[in-house]
Amino acid sequence: MGLYIETRVRADLETLWERTQEPDRHQRWDLRFTEIGYLPRAEGEPQHFRYATRVLPFLVVAGTGVSAGERHRAGGDRVSALRFASPHPLSLLAEGSGYWRYVPTPDGIRFLTGYDYRPRWGRLGRLADRLVFRPLMGWATAWSFDRLRLWCERGITPERSRNRWLLELLARVLLVAVPWTATSLPLGFVSLAAVPLTVLGLAAAVLVPPSSRVPAARRCLRTPPARTREPRLLATLEPARTPEPPLLAALEQS
Repeated sequence: MGLYIETRVRADLETLWERTQEPDRHQRWDLRFTEIGYLPRAEGEPQHFRYATRVLPFLVVAGTGVSAGERHRAGGDRVSALRFASPHPLSLLAEGSGYWRYVPTPDGIRFLTGYDYRPRWGRLGRLADRLVFRPLMGWATAWSFDRLRLWCERGITPERSRNRWLLELLARVLLVAVPWTATSLPLGFVSLAAVPLTVLGLAAAVLVPPSSRVPAARRCLRTPPARTREPRLLATLEPARTPEPPLLAALEQS
């Protein structure tokens, strides 16, 4: 798979499963989605769902997917697989697939994901994906996983951890901005003290580790420890359905 993220969650398996499989809980911690909802299904069929991401206040990118999970496997682990697609012309992500694994260990649960997707917009889209979008998606997934870990381990709600992260980010920006503005002279001249103080502020902003109560992507493993195979469950899923125009319009207005 193109992207791999892993974290270790010291919580019970049922709690982790519910907070990742129930749409109303999933959308609270996952930075990649604004809204997730299940679509009606017949008994025994895979679960179809719809998702939406608010990219800008006036722009919502929507799509659909299909997922299936296995809760009872040999060894006590669990797996969930999905396929997804977005017909929105402004969505760089055209279609993709991925999985979640839940592996109990004596030191907690290894919660990991592997996923990949096909970008649209031809050669330009592939370049934008390689340079910007794919690294951003990897960071957002890892940050979200650590946000979920804090919720499961410490009871810090996703909303509270987001607010703490924003405050810490503001503090890091001020570490750079305040020395520069405070030591600059009128008429745009810079004092001799401005540069070293700003460099020290920048070093502190980058090197000081994040608070243990704030989500951080750096805490997650981003490279698989060994060759990882896709679960066989993924091969049983049909391609994600493309939303009908009325459904897409309803998603974009939500």
